[in-house]
Amino acid sequence: MRSWLSAARPRTLPLSLSCILMGSFLSAAQGGFRWSVFGLAVLTTVLLQVLSNFANDYGDSVSGLDNDERKVATRAVQTGAITKEQMRKAIILFSVLTFGAGLLLLYIALEGGTAQEFLYFLGLGVLSIIAAITYTVGKKPYGYAGLGDISVLIFFGWVGVLGTYYLHTRSLDWSILLPATSCGAFAVGVLNINNIRDIDNDRRNGKNSIPVRLGAAKAKVYHWFLLTGGLICAMVYVLLFHPNWSSYLFLLTLPLFWKIASGVQKGQRPEEIDPYLKRMALSTLLFVILFGVGQLL
Repeated sequence: MRSWLSAARPRTLPLSLSCILMGSFLSAAQGGFRWSVFGLAVLTTVLLQVLSNFANDYGDSVSGLDNDERKVATRAVQTGAITKEQMRKAIILFSVLTFGAGLLLLYIALEGGTAQEFLYFLGLGVLSIIAAITYTVGKKPYGYAGLGDISVLIFFGWVGVLGTYYLHTRSLDWSILLPATSCGAFAVGVLNINNIRDIDNDRRNGKNSIPVRLGAAKAKVYHWFLLTGGLICAMVYVLLFHPNWSSYLFLLTLPLFWKIASGVQKGQRPEEIDPYLKRMALSTLLFVILFGVGQLL
């Protein structure tokens, strides 16, 4: 049980929930929040994140990326705590569970809606499951081609926030692309820290992540760009659409993001960089909570 819990990587869950919380806070600010939608969205997202983590564990082990040279954040299949066959069955199980939870979410959220609405969101759900698996699994996993960043921006940012908002309110406000981009940029920041930490092993084993392509020094500059861009998007949204004093509560996270970026900038060894993964995920969650509370006050 301990091995499965480790493979599920609980420290990634706050990040996956951030986009659901952001979309829910924004819908609540418009009077459209529904507890049933929120609960099922959280369940579906948690299942999807665990599926992604299992697939990542399996895919990196099968490809040889997770090997004896990996000393930090070792994986369950890599160490033999879980066999490849067991993990493959877990991926299938969580794919089914995620699909089932997603269907129930759509049934509740889109009750009385059109078939076109249902099919559109069903397609997005299936695409999310496929993206979660094929990031590291398959003959040509897109994560190994350096496309993980854009995928995270799309699914942890735009799709996650706008989709959640729509399921609550049955309407779409394109202005929330700005806070959605903030969520996506910070989520990419988490991935970037992960890839900076693993840059040497990834380079040796043919995983062409953004840090491998840019080099460690430029990847750290890229990290500053992601954090700055996310904060600017939030600030622009507040200035244009909700210029109340409470809307600036999210600025309380500035010292946290500064400390994280500075720590990543200074870090040289994987064990020096690894702690900032959890801090980045938790800081993103805190940012979303403060931003959302500011919208409600």
